Amino acid sequence: MKMVMAVYNVAVDDDVMEAVHKAGIKCYTKWPRTVGEGQQTGPRLDSHIWPGANSVMMMIVPDEMVSSVMESLKELRESIGVTEGVKAFVLNVESQL
Repeated sequence: MKMVMAVYNVAVDDDVMEAVHKAGIKCYTKWPRTVGEGQQTGPRLDSHIWPGANSVMMMIVPDEMVSSVMESLKELRESIGVTEGVKAFVLNVESQL
């Protein structure tokens, strides 16, 4: 099992949801409004000085689904551009209850 974690601009939430559903993902956990700073996007601190926010989505998937999820998110990133801040990471899941 792997965890795919996607961090992205709240403005592209519908696009991300479409991409992960296209990859066959049905179960996920989402943090709808987070703040942070990226190398290419700069600060998104949800304030009047640094407007904007991100969302974070976590999906636990079987190993064989990782490539389709990552490819779907990569296609989205390429279609909207890197400035919207779609990033995805794959982490090992040691155990689950």
